[in-house]
Amino acid sequence: MALRALFIDFNSFFASVEQQEQPALRDRPMIVVPVMTDSTCCIAATYEAKRLGIKTGTNVGEARKRCPGLVVVEARPPLYIEYHHRLIEVIDSCLPVTEVRSIDEMNCALRGRWQERETALRLAREIKARIAKTMPWMRSSIGIAPNGFLAKTASDMQKPNGLVVIEEGDLPEVLFRLELRDFCGIGESREARLHACGIRTVEQLCRAPKSVLRRAWNGIEGDRMYALLRGEEMERAASDRCTVGHSHVLEPKCRTRPLAEAVLHRLLQKAAARLRALGYLAGGLGVSVKFLGHQRWGDEMCFLETQDTLDFIRVFGRLWQRCPSELSPLAVGVTLFHLSAVRNVTPNLPHLEISRVALHQAMDRLNESYGKNTVYFGGAQLALDSAPTRIAFTHIPEMEKERVEIGVG
Repeated sequence: MALRALFIDFNSFFASVEQQEQPALRDRPMIVVPVMTDSTCCIAATYEAKRLGIKTGTNVGEARKRCPGLVVVEARPPLYIEYHHRLIEVIDSCLPVTEVRSIDEMNCALRGRWQERETALRLAREIKARIAKTMPWMRSSIGIAPNGFLAKTASDMQKPNGLVVIEEGDLPEVLFRLELRDFCGIGESREARLHACGIRTVEQLCRAPKSVLRRAWNGIEGDRMYALLRGEEMERAASDRCTVGHSHVLEPKCRTRPLAEAVLHRLLQKAAARLRALGYLAGGLGVSVKFLGHQRWGDEMCFLETQDTLDFIRVFGRLWQRCPSELSPLAVGVTLFHLSAVRNVTPNLPHLEISRVALHQAMDRLNESYGKNTVYFGGAQLALDSAPTRIAFTHIPEMEKERVEIGVG
C-alpha cells in the first residue's frame, strides 16, 4: 500500500506566530487570549507554557497562578491569516497543498514517485527547511501515511517539530499506544458509545469487526472508520454548513445589560453579512449569555427563511426581553441556524424581499469599500469597537474581508 498523504500541523500556531514576530517572547512561557481579561481562556500556548500545564482552554487567572511570570498577548487575527497564506505558499513550492483542513493544518496528496518512503521524507524535510529559512519559529509536525486520516494521526504522534511515517506494515500495532480520543472524530460522546460497545483501547478498536463499529457510529460511518484504520483511502462525506454565528467574551467595561445588548447587535449584524456572503438564508436565531458566577441563559426562535438583518433584529428583540436582567453578563453569542442555500428557496413577497436584499447588498458593498462600520443598524452603536474578528480553527477568513472588518489597510 503506497504512502498517499502528507499532513502538516503547525505547532502552537498563534503563539508561534507571536514568537516569530516578537523576538522578546521567544523561549518564554506565553499565551494568546481573545481579550485581555483574566476571566477568558487561553486560545494558544507556547511549549514553555505547556510544560507548566497551561494549554488551550486554560483560564487566564489559573494560568497566571501556575506561572507568575507568564506573558499574555492579545490575539491578532489578521497577522495569523497572513502567516497561514505565507506558509501555504512555501509548502506549495515543494508540494501542492490539496486540502486546507484548518488555519494550522494542511494535507498534501502524494502522487507517483512521491509515494516512495524516501522521496516523501525528502519532501517533508524540504518543507521544514524552507519554512525555517524565513520563519524559524514556525515549527511543524508532519505525518506521512497511506491516507489523510492516518497522516493526521501520525502528525500528532511526535510534537513539537515531529516527522512520523506510518506504512502498511506498521498497522495496526503502531496505533496501539494511542488513546481513543487521539483520533480525529472521537470525542467524549463517541468514546462513551465505544465503551458501551466494549471498546476501551485502540487495540480493541482496530480489531473490532465492522458490525461493532457500525453500531458505535450508528451507521455507515463505522464502515468508513474500519477502512481508514486499515489505510484505505476514503472520500470525505460532503457536508453542508449548519450554522453561522459569532460569540464574544465581554471586556469588564462592557459587562452591563445595555452594552451586552449592543455587542449582540454587533455580532448579529456580522453574522447576517456573513450569511449573505455565503449565499444562505436562515430560518432560526439563537441567543446565548454566560453570566458571572457560571450561570447561563439561552433561547431561540424559528421563522420563515430570510437573510434580512432587520428581520433578525426584530427576532433578537423578542428573545432579549426573556433574558434575565438581574445578572452581570460575561460572554454573549448569536447563532443563525436552519440554513438553506438561496438558490433552493423561493422568496415570499418577492417585491419586499428584492428591495430588502438590495438594501443589505448596498450596505455590505459600502462596508467593503469604505471600511468597518461605514453603515450599520443603530442597535450596535455602543459596541462598534467590540467583538473584533476571531478565527475559528476550521474557518480561515478571506484577507480582504478581514481587513474591512478589522479596519486595517
